[in-house]
Amino acid sequence: SDIDFDGRRFAFLSVYGYTYGVRLSLNTFKKFGFDGVVGVVKPSYEPCIGESSGLDHWIRPPSNLMHSMTDDQLFWRATLVSNRRKYPFKRNPKIAFMFLTKGPLPLSPLWERFFKGHEGRYSIYIHALPSYNEEFPSTSVFYRRRIPSHATEWGKMSMCDAEKRLLANALLDISNEWFILVSESCIPLYNFSIIEDYITRSKYSFIGAFDDPGPYGRGRYNESMAPEVNITEWRKGSQWFEINRRLAIKIVEDTTFYPKFEAFCKPNCYVDEHYFPTMLTIQAGNLLANRSITWVDWSRGGAHPATFGKGDISVEFFDKVREGKTCEYNGRNSSMCFLFARKFAPSALEPLLHVAPKAFGF
Repeated sequence: SDIDFDGRRFAFLSVYGYTYGVRLSLNTFKKFGFDGVVGVVKPSYEPCIGESSGLDHWIRPPSNLMHSMTDDQLFWRATLVSNRRKYPFKRNPKIAFMFLTKGPLPLSPLWERFFKGHEGRYSIYIHALPSYNEEFPSTSVFYRRRIPSHATEWGKMSMCDAEKRLLANALLDISNEWFILVSESCIPLYNFSIIEDYITRSKYSFIGAFDDPGPYGRGRYNESMAPEVNITEWRKGSQWFEINRRLAIKIVEDTTFYPKFEAFCKPNCYVDEHYFPTMLTIQAGNLLANRSITWVDWSRGGAHPATFGKGDISVEFFDKVREGKTCEYNGRNSSMCFLFARKFAPSALEPLLHVAPKAFGF
């Protein structure tokens, strides 16, 4: 804008919140707009103190995992992504370990030892029942790592909701590149560096997704799920997965398949065994290894895998868990197929800590 002041013409320019005064001769102003800069007026206002003018606001992970966002708000926020593939800042990719638990983490001392010395290479998120109030000490890697949670029921959509909630909260940290879902009864079978190397070098994400023609596979399909899901696309797999950031976003942003599974995959359908494997097979099947990296023992039969306690733990036991297996890794046959194992009872903790240096390497 320009004004007359004591017979002289001034122009005032506002640039990024600062106001500059420019004196202009009247004739020059009429011809050219101005004839020169004679000084700078004090800024009309100062920028807000503490307001970030760089990227920090966007790339800094939340300092507090507890927030007041609804699931819809959280999922929307977590799936905001740039169309540019390259990051305009130094990014150190991390692995997000997501613990889906009813409450306590009885095997946490083993996990503490697993994570020790690898700070900056992992993140931790815990989804527990809202009624669970126990807190970890400030020295623990699990300190203040709980996220806003809701009650879950086995075999129902609330279980998938919890998993999506874990993924969404982990996506808020832009450094998280890989996402591993584990339970309170899971343990690592190798040290951190070996597991990190296996995951970060893999061309594929690890989620079981196979076509089961029997009553516990295709037999659970409901024709009302078409056309979004056809029976030839129906898949089954373990809920314990490892996926990359691209697939994590696909899961969290999904509003196409979710309503179908919520409405038509009811017990005895067990939606947590079908929703993610089917959806990802349809949307990004070429990115899946079609196997889980979490070992479980179904040899005893029943609806749940075997649970191992104090008397089961030995170095020889874990040698058997890891040996004699064959799988495909990056297009080649491999004998290293499982990185984690479950289910282990709280009574297994003491012997696990005893055998860990020899059995797991930490």
